[in-house]
Amino acid sequence: MFAHEKISKPGVDAVETNRCRYCYKEIRDRDELVTASNWFRVRPFHYRCFELLERDAKTIAGTWNPVNGRTGLVSVILMLVLFIVMWTTDLLGGIGDLLGLLALYPVVLRVFSFFVFEVRLPKYIENKPRQ
Repeated sequence: MFAHEKISKPGVDAVETNRCRYCYKEIRDRDELVTASNWFRVRPFHYRCFELLERDAKTIAGTWNPVNGRTGLVSVILMLVLFIVMWTTDLLGGIGDLLGLLALYPVVLRVFSFFVFEVRLPKYIENKPRQ
């Protein structure tokens, strides 16, 4: 499946996964893609639109956290280390195992983001027309 193709579900209109959820324009490559999460939702944005969205957010509950990029990568690495430590040692007993499982949440979000949004886009398009 290519980035420009639509995904359709039975009973639901076709949904494009490569549309910015702020300006509703097409995201053409991974260079302009920022995927962000907010309360179990992962949405794609242009990097410029994500900056505008961050400025618009007024409360902690309304903030979007980037899933891809450097901050997302650091978070995933730290949570994987925490998961491995808690799961393989008897550091906090059963509570440590539960904390280890909860630490997998950002890792699952990152994997989901990669397979749903990033795989379908080319890495970089040279000389692309401006939107």
